[in-house]
Amino acid sequence: MKRKKKSSFFNFSIFIIIVLLFILILVAGKVVANLIDSLPSIQQFGNYIPKLSTKIYDKDNNLIAELFTERRAFTSIKETPINLQNAFIAIEDNDFFKHWGISIKGIVRAFLKILLKGKVVEGGSTITQQLAKTIFLNNDKTLVRKIKEVLLTIQLEKNYSKYEILQFYMNQIYFGNGAYGVQAAAKTYFNKNAQNLSLAESAMLAAIPKSPNYYNPFKNEKAALARRNLVLLKMRKLNYITKAQEQQARSTALPPKENASNGNSLQYFLEIVRSIVEPKYGTDTLFKEGLSIYTTLDINAQIAAEKAIEETLTKFDESRLSTFEKTKRKAQKVQGALIAIDPKNGAIRAIVCGRNFKESQFNRATQAKRQPGSSFKPFIYAAAIETGFTPATILNDKPMVFINKGNSWDLVSRDPVTLENIAETVSEKDLINTNKIWAPANYGKKYRGSVTLRTALALSINTCAVETIMKVTPAKVIQTARNLGITTPLANSFSLALGSSEVTLQEMVSAFTTFASGGIKTTPYIITKISDRNGKILEQNIPQQKEIFSAQNCFIITNLLKAVVENGSGWNAKNLGRPCAGKTGTTNNSSDAWFIGYTPQLVSGVWVGYDDSSISLGEKATGGVIACPIWTQFMKKALEKEPVMDFAQPENIEWALIDQKTGLLTSTKTSDTLLDAFIYGTVPKKHSDKVTLLNPEKKDLTTEIEMEEGF
Repeated sequence: MKRKKKSSFFNFSIFIIIVLLFILILVAGKVVANLIDSLPSIQQFGNYIPKLSTKIYDKDNNLIAELFTERRAFTSIKETPINLQNAFIAIEDNDFFKHWGISIKGIVRAFLKILLKGKVVEGGSTITQQLAKTIFLNNDKTLVRKIKEVLLTIQLEKNYSKYEILQFYMNQIYFGNGAYGVQAAAKTYFNKNAQNLSLAESAMLAAIPKSPNYYNPFKNEKAALARRNLVLLKMRKLNYITKAQEQQARSTALPPKENASNGNSLQYFLEIVRSIVEPKYGTDTLFKEGLSIYTTLDINAQIAAEKAIEETLTKFDESRLSTFEKTKRKAQKVQGALIAIDPKNGAIRAIVCGRNFKESQFNRATQAKRQPGSSFKPFIYAAAIETGFTPATILNDKPMVFINKGNSWDLVSRDPVTLENIAETVSEKDLINTNKIWAPANYGKKYRGSVTLRTALALSINTCAVETIMKVTPAKVIQTARNLGITTPLANSFSLALGSSEVTLQEMVSAFTTFASGGIKTTPYIITKISDRNGKILEQNIPQQKEIFSAQNCFIITNLLKAVVENGSGWNAKNLGRPCAGKTGTTNNSSDAWFIGYTPQLVSGVWVGYDDSSISLGEKATGGVIACPIWTQFMKKALEKEPVMDFAQPENIEWALIDQKTGLLTSTKTSDTLLDAFIYGTVPKKHSDKVTLLNPEKKDLTTEIEMEEGF
């Protein structure tokens, strides 16, 4: 009887267990079914588009920078060196080509090491599992996430070949320093394309993904070297490489830290590109869709510009420390900006907007509005040349005083004695009130009497510039400046002649570019072409040009500005060692220093000053002393591969010997005469019927000509 009861109880227990197992299987099946339903569609992987960085190229199609949330460039398996493929397989999953996505051997090995060490030493995930997790899942360490990973892994292995999986894996994983995928990593650590990596370099890249920060060769050389050598050891044990190859690769040094970006170079330039492209295409497209942006930048000129600015201004800061200490003011860092434009097409070849983007993102090249001082005077004389003035026009360099009559400023007198008498009748309060009395003075308080227009511009004589704007009118000067490309508001007053109205550096350089191009105004631009990840062109820019001055007038202006370099305040530019033209500028209180200059191949401008315009650069810190040397240093490097050229002479230009005292044509060459260029028909009244016409090409030419009386 007892045996029968035991048998019944056993049978009942078996039944209960079977029922429970059945229920458990049903529940597990339901859970798995729910998990499968919640999995991302594996079809998404076929359409998967990785986030690609936007690549930015210079004028010669050299990659110079990238914009990204994940810096990545897709590389096909065919372009990936076999050593790089084997390195990843050796260190991450040496049974990759044998298993079906899940490595039982790897899981068992990892579990045994956990038992031996008492902690997780290595994972059992295959390359396919890592890819599934990276693409579709997160890093949560939960059972549900692990089950999903296994299910996705099986589907990946079923639908894609091993080589396709390996290709996606190497393009997806993170290598530190903002680099995703092997191409970005190769550029970051070795400054080369992935397809050109050596065995040692391939092993180094394969070593990093396990812990991109810890095994970063720029940050932890010892750990990176040890792991790289472990990769090489495993490659040799798997017969991917020989013992000799392993030893040779182990003796290779790690990549130098110089390959790492300094984090500041080109940042202002990249911000300009971003500000142009992002509003058109959106943030996601700019940073994730792999655009290719081709720019006008000359990377060698850009490097030279940054170097010239920083070297000069660092020394200037050091020299100014004692001045700040004496005035008990906190020392300020002087700022500088530079723009270089190709006069043939308006392409911006270099742009420096400040000294440190991390410290200040303000763009001093395109946004800062500062008084240009005497660098504005070429526009005064350009307006005068158009009106009929010539380089030989006589101007009076004498003191001048204006009194405010309410609706106008009246020139009281230019006679020193009369001015002194007037000064005695004006209250001291009014004498110092610039709203009532204006007395434009020359630098150094020096006056020369009658001078030619050429001399007035070369020596940057203020009184002559004011006299000229009085004759041609401020309205005419403003229109000339507008034609040249100055867009900021300009004061309709005589003080405009001295650069009293604020402008930007970009406007000034753009305006001078018209002189260099022979009268063709071109809108400056920095992007030539943008294409998508497939190479489809989204936009293409061509130069926007318009003729606004005659080639003859521009040649005359250029010839006058050459005299600024040869005989005037731009003397430092003679160190360039090639024909050039330009103009310095220094504002009141020496708060701004400028030099805008050009050769036939390149126009560039430099501005130096403090962001706080109330701070003076110092009494002797003129445009010729501080800005011009920066310009010269930059132009030497930027033009070092360009042939030495002079400015092309257009038709209808006559060269004549001019008496500088009278501004008239002469046949006698003395210390007071000068070879000058004129548009044919505007040479000043002759002294005699027989003259010597000195042509730069034929200096011995003598002829009888009839000269028309000019302005």
